[in-house]
Amino acid sequence: MFIVILGSILGLMHAYVWKRMVKDTTAPGRFRIYCSLALAALLILLIAALIMPRVFDVTASRWLAWPGYLWFGVVAYLFLTLLALEPVRLGRRLWRKRQAPSESEPEPESPERRVFLSRVAAVAAGTATAGLVGTGLVNALGPPQTLRVPVRLPRLDPAFDGFRVAVVSDIHLGPLLGRAHTERIVRMINETEPDLVAVVGDLVDGTVAELGAAAEPLQDLVAREGAFFVTGNHEYFVEDTAEWLRELERLGLQLLRNENTRIQRGGAGFHLAGVNDLAGRSHADPPDLDRALRGLRGDDPTVLLAHQPVQVEEAADRGVALQISGHTHGGQMWPFHYAVELAQPALAGLSTVRDTQLYVSRGAGFWGPPLRVGAKPDISVLTLQSR
Repeated sequence: MFIVILGSILGLMHAYVWKRMVKDTTAPGRFRIYCSLALAALLILLIAALIMPRVFDVTASRWLAWPGYLWFGVVAYLFLTLLALEPVRLGRRLWRKRQAPSESEPEPESPERRVFLSRVAAVAAGTATAGLVGTGLVNALGPPQTLRVPVRLPRLDPAFDGFRVAVVSDIHLGPLLGRAHTERIVRMINETEPDLVAVVGDLVDGTVAELGAAAEPLQDLVAREGAFFVTGNHEYFVEDTAEWLRELERLGLQLLRNENTRIQRGGAGFHLAGVNDLAGRSHADPPDLDRALRGLRGDDPTVLLAHQPVQVEEAADRGVALQISGHTHGGQMWPFHYAVELAQPALAGLSTVRDTQLYVSRGAGFWGPPLRVGAKPDISVLTLQSR
């Protein structure tokens, strides 16, 4: 059903782009036919790229995924830039109508002038799209930013002043991102010399057989207190979630599945809890925050790993000091971040929900088009400080 709905939306987008970029800018004839067939072929390529990983091996579909998903980004921005020019078209039409003599219709424009103006608009849209896609591609494929963020926690013992939590989310190993992507992330995290690593979901978009080798560098993560993992929604989109969880344990990650552990320095400590993603509800593996926080000592602060920021409302009800999340990609592609803001309480960075602080990573990978416009990938190092 998702593919049917998405395919319908993509079809309408391509029809609009065809109208403005092909029909309005060309005369009837072979050239228009060739351009129309090329646009139809690109639509088929995009739909095939969406379907292929579900039918064939993720790695085998990589040759189709790259051009398909890249075109996804191009057509999205062509659609938006052309749409942004519609008020200009309307304004010009109204201006011509006002310039006409009273109670008469303006003289119709010549076909040549209409085609010329349509070509100017098409070139403007194409130029803007090229700039946005080029910038987004460089951001998405380049190294993540390393963000260092001080976080003051109430009730944190001074023994933990300077404690570094390296946060990475939304790595999204799949048909576009593989082992080299994981190796770079692991190298960058280790260079920050963290005390603890938090991998906050959406690691994979495929099976262990397809992507196990791509995830293998995670075993090289180095942190005194270890590396911890909570599920994201994409962990429940694969064929066998349990197989991936076993594989991650084999690679040395400690799973927090609606449970907690105490991080200690001498007699001081804080609680690190993890809760399953909301998508687990449809896979008999739902989030259970009460269970995740069971048995905590009241005088120690709690840091909660939860993939989706929206889970912070429940965390605030239960007095969690800090929730660390991902999921949003920081919006990934401007201006689509406005839609993400409707569903989540924060896009990126540090914010506060009542007495609970919320930190949202923009993630280190991407999903869908290999673009990041206005939302560079990041690896965040949270430095805990006592008050």
